[in-house]
Amino acid sequence: MLLHKTLRLIPLALSALIAASAQAAPEQPNVIVMVADDLGWADVGFHGAPIETPALDRLADEGAELGRFYTAPTCSPTRAALMTGRDPIRLGIVYATIMPWSNNGVHPDETMMPEAFSAAGYQTAMVGKWHLGHAQETFTPNSRGFDHFYGHLHTEVGYFPPFENQGGRDFQRNGVTIDDQGYETYLLAAEANRWIENRDKTKPFFLYLPFLAPHTPVEAPEALIKKYEGLNDNTEKSRSKNSDRTQMLAAITMQDNPRPIYAAMVDAMDQSINKILDTLDKEGIADNTIVMFFSDNGGATYAGAGAYNFPLRGGKGDTFEGGIRVPTVIRWPEKIKPGTEVNSIITVMDVFPTLAAASSVETNTHFKLDGRNMLPAITEGKTIMLDDTVKFASETPIRGSVSATAFNEKWKLVQQIEQGLLSADVTNYLFHIEDDPYEHNNLAEANPDVVQELAADIHEWRMLYPVNGTRSNLVPPPGWRAPKDWVSYPNATADLQADTARGMPPKHALRSLDMMHGENGRLIYDCVPKRWLLGICRPNS
Repeated sequence: MLLHKTLRLIPLALSALIAASAQAAPEQPNVIVMVADDLGWADVGFHGAPIETPALDRLADEGAELGRFYTAPTCSPTRAALMTGRDPIRLGIVYATIMPWSNNGVHPDETMMPEAFSAAGYQTAMVGKWHLGHAQETFTPNSRGFDHFYGHLHTEVGYFPPFENQGGRDFQRNGVTIDDQGYETYLLAAEANRWIENRDKTKPFFLYLPFLAPHTPVEAPEALIKKYEGLNDNTEKSRSKNSDRTQMLAAITMQDNPRPIYAAMVDAMDQSINKILDTLDKEGIADNTIVMFFSDNGGATYAGAGAYNFPLRGGKGDTFEGGIRVPTVIRWPEKIKPGTEVNSIITVMDVFPTLAAASSVETNTHFKLDGRNMLPAITEGKTIMLDDTVKFASETPIRGSVSATAFNEKWKLVQQIEQGLLSADVTNYLFHIEDDPYEHNNLAEANPDVVQELAADIHEWRMLYPVNGTRSNLVPPPGWRAPKDWVSYPNATADLQADTARGMPPKHALRSLDMMHGENGRLIYDCVPKRWLLGICRPNS
C-alpha cells in the first residue's frame, strides 16, 4: 500500500518540479539597448557636464565606460549599423538619413539583431524612434524581429502631442495609431516599464529604446527649463566650419540661447532611464540584465541645437571626433566589474556580435558581419586592436559637401570634399590620433604617403555604395504630399511582389553595367568591385 501511494505521488512531484522550473528566471541575460539622439560628448555627468545625469553616472560607476566608441555622424546610418552589425556603406544608408519622402530602408535580406534574438527564444520590443524605413511594411519594426513596437517611424515629431511629421500623425503601437498624452520622453519610459513588468518571466528579453531626446526641436517641461534657466551658452567653438558659422549668425541675429532647454531635455531623458533602472531592481533582474547606452552620433553643435562636445572637435554631421565619438556606458553586474574603463576602439557595428556573444545567441546572418565580438575587451579587460581601418562619411546637410574619414590605431584622415558641377575640391586633415585625440595638429603636408594610403582606402570604400542609397535631400520631390497618418503609409507586404525589384537594366547586362559605374556606386547589392573579375558580383537570380 505504501509503495502504491509513493508511485502515485511521483507524477505529482514531477509536475510540480516542471511548473517550478517553468517559472524560473532564464539563464541568458536580458538586454536593453538605449540610444540618445544627438547627445554631446560633454553633456553627461561622468564627463563633467553641468547637467544632472545621475542615472547615466550610475551606469558608468556600476559598469564600464567605452571611451573610444564610434558611431556614424548621423542618425539612420548609425541605427542601420546597430541593427545589422554591417557597414552602412553596404546598406545604402550613409550620406544622409531616411527622410519622410524617401523610399529607402534596410534590405529585408539583412538579418537584424532582434530577429536573431527572437530566433534564440527572446521576447523582443522596441520603444521609441525607428528612422530605418517606412515606405513598405517590410522595412518597419514589426517586420524586422520586434514582437512589440511603440513609437514613431520618423524623427522630428516633437515632444508634446500631436506628435506629427510633415503634418501627418506619427505615433503608434504595433501598427495602430495611438493618442497618448504627455511629454514624449516620459511616455517612452512608461511604456518600456509596462512591457518589462508584463513580460513572460520565463523567457529572456531584448528591449531597444531609442529616445528622441535631445534632438531638435528643443522642447521640455517648464519646471525643468526653469531648473536650467541660468545655464549660459558660453561653450568653446566646435572648430567645425559650418557649425561655428551658424553660431556666429545666431549671435548676430540675437537668437535665443537653446542651452537651458537642451539641458532640460537631457535631464528628462536621464530621469526616464532612472525609472527603468528602478524597475529592473524591483523585478529582481538587474544583475543579469545588460544595459547599454550611447548616443547615435555626436552632439549637434549648430545654432539652435544646444549640444556641447568639447574638447572633441566638431559635431553631428562631421567626421571629426566630435561627430563620431560618443558617450557610451554598459552595465552587466554579473560579468562587468564596476568602474571599468575600456580603451579599445569599438564601433556601433560591433554591438550586434558583442551582445549576441554575451547572450549565447547565434547571429546566423545572411551576409557576413562587419562588426567584431568585443566582449573580451569589456568583461575581461583584453586589448583588442583594429584589424582594418574604420570609415565613416556624411553629406549632411549640404548636398555635394561630404565629410569622410578613415582611421586606425595611430592615424586618422578626415577629408572635406566640396563637389561642384565641374570640380571637386578636397581638403585633407591628418591627425596622429593616438597623441592628438582632439585633432589640433594637421600633419597632412608632412605625411603625404599616409594621406595617400588612407585616401585610397576611403575611395575604395565609397565605391561600395548602392547608386540609389540615401543622399542629402532636405526637401521632398516637387509636389510630394505627406499622409494624414503615417500608420497608413507603408505598403502592406501582402500587396508587394514576392521578390525585391530588379530595376531597369536587362538581367544579362546588369553585371557589365555595374562594372561601368565604377566609383559611382553599385547596381548589384552587396557587390565588392574587386571581385568583378572573379565573377562573384552577380545579380540575384
